[in-house]
Formats: sequence, structure tokens, C-alpha cells
Amino acid sequence: MPKLMLAGLALLAAEATAKTCFNNTVEIPVTSRNGVFDNLSTPKTNFEAAAFAISATRQGANGTEQALTDYATISKTYKISTQYCMPNADSRNAPLQILTHGIGFDKTYWDLPYNNFNYSYIDNALSHGYRTLSYDRLGIGNSSHGDPKNEIQAFLEVAALAQITQMARNGSFPGIRQKPQKVIHAGHSFGSGLTYALSAMYPSLTDGIVLTGFSFSTTFNPYFVAGANFQQANQVLSSKNYPPGYLVSSNAVANEFLFFTPPYFDPQILAFAEQNKKPVAIGELLTMGSVPMQSPFTGPVLIITGSNDVPFCGGDCLNTGGAAESIPAQGKLAFPSAKAFEAYIQPNTGHGLNLHYNATGGYEAIAGFLKNNGL
Repeated sequence: MPKLMLAGLALLAAEATAKTCFNNTVEIPVTSRNGVFDNLSTPKTNFEAAAFAISATRQGANGTEQALTDYATISKTYKISTQYCMPNADSRNAPLQILTHGIGFDKTYWDLPYNNFNYSYIDNALSHGYRTLSYDRLGIGNSSHGDPKNEIQAFLEVAALAQITQMARNGSFPGIRQKPQKVIHAGHSFGSGLTYALSAMYPSLTDGIVLTGFSFSTTFNPYFVAGANFQQANQVLSSKNYPPGYLVSSNAVANEFLFFTPPYFDPQILAFAEQNKKPVAIGELLTMGSVPMQSPFTGPVLIITGSNDVPFCGGDCLNTGGAAESIPAQGKLAFPSAKAFEAYIQPNTGHGLNLHYNATGGYEAIAGFLKNNGL
């Protein structure tokens, strides 16, 4: 049974918006069929991290296929660090948004304390009457860490997201006193990939999905791996709780390349992002493209991506050569049964949508889409 870790329970209040948030750590059982990548040695130095990046970005090569030797089932109980927020007003009938962060961040991506929470997605969602549940993905932040190669993978994280969702739906998630009538899933980047995979593998668990900082093009993904100039996280971050194989972008310059579009952001928020950055496990990099080709999901789907997103659009989401309105718009093919599909391009914005001056404009686009589709 899921277990609330009472030592991690805290009540937070933010003045920027009328809200009440509960932080807690929950134990959940997770079972996943993971890849075994025994043809690849876990990089233990920065030189080996660079060698991993060189191999992963080599033209015509498939590093995942080359490293894979087998599959194995993992079945363990993990600790998941979560934040549940609700408006102070009665919100018993409010839909619940489950938020999954991407690479380089933890759950605070959705509730940035920077500049008095003026960039907070959660504050905006609450102002529209939603409740939110954000969490640190497995391997990241205050959630359980694990072997970065054969354990912390996309497969395991989708299974964890399904467990979290099921708990929220059936009323067993600690602190959520009412069963939500509707559950919406929103993700960013790698978190969007997990959200998409959830809709494909467990379509009945969600009523609507929002994929931010995302497209179905993998052409430009190597830009992210190369641009990060990955280093061992335990040599860069103040936290030494990450073993070799957890990698992090090298410095603020790399961080800017990955997530920002100048001059459309506050330089101080780049410094904030650099100070609070989080790593990625090599198992995540090896499995980030291992998702179904199509989803049978029948609900509404929104893809919202910054106009200058590097890893999913090569810096220009409108440059399709006439093949579609935008690169994210081509994602419609993955949702043949969706009752509504929209691809929205957020102007003057890079991969890290929540970190730009016009972040709240993107939040309003999301809220408008959800309301227009009965969510």
C-alpha cells in the first residue's frame, strides 16, 4: 500500500496567489520491463561522459540499439516527492492536473519561486480553478535515486506516473481528499514524452494531455546532448547523492543554449536556473525515444512549444518546408482518435517555456484550450 512519509509533510502558503500546497513523500510500488544496456559502460568521469555524448550523437548510429543486450523486469517500492496544491476556495469538483517535469529540472519547474512566483504555472492553473499534483521524477531531486543505466529509464517512469495517477483517481493519494472527476496530464520536454506514453499505454487514466516543449521530431535531439556538454552531476552539483552516470549540463552557457532564447528572458532567471539545475540519468537518454508510434487516446491534446525550441525544432518551429504549419503540428498523426488536437507555437520562447518573459501568455493558452474542451 502507498505510504505517506510523515517526516516529509509540510504546509506551504504563497502570497502570489490564494493557494494551499502540501509537500509529502509517498511510497509507491512500481513494476517495469526495462532495457539492459550491458554493452555500454556507465561513464564515471567527465571524459567518459563526453565519449558517451559523442557516441549518442554520431550520424547514422543508434546508440540505444548498440547498448541493448536484453530486457529485465524491475519491481520495487520507490519514494516519490510530491507537491499537491489547491485554491483556498472550495475546489472539491475541480479537475486535477498532474505535472511531469523534464530534464534539467525538478518539480519546482511548475512553481518557480523566482520573482515572487510570477513565473508559476501552478499559480496560474489555480487561478483558473484547477488543482495540481507535481512530483520529482524517479532519480531526481527528493525522489528515490537508482542505478542510472539499467534502472532509471523512461519505462520505469511511465509506470510510476501511472501509479501516481491511479492513486489520485481512486482517492488513495495522501492529502487529496476527494476523487477528481477529471484528471489532466501536463508535461515538459522529457516529461511530455512520458505523458504521451501514458496516454498510449494507459489511455483510460487521463482525460486530457498538454505536451509542452515538445514535438515528435527526433531530428534535433542530438543538439540537446551535444549542447549540454554533460559533466558528472556529483562533480558539478552541491548534492553528492548522484552516482556516476547521472549527468548535468556543464555551465550557464550550456543552460542558455538548451533552454533560453535571448533576449526574451531575465538574465537573473538564467542564473537561478543554473543554480538549481538537476541531472539526467543515462538510462533516460537511452530510452527517451522508446515510445509507441501512436496513441489510442480519444480526449483533447495540446502541444505547446516555444518558437525557438532547440531540441525539438532546431531553433525554428515554423520551418517545415511547407510540410505542415509547424513541426509540433505534425504530431497530430500520433493521435488519430483524439477528439481535439491543437499545436500552439509560443512566440519569442525557447525550450524552457516557463522561464521566459511571456510565460504567463503560454499558461493562458493552455487554460483556454482546456476550458474550450470541457476540462
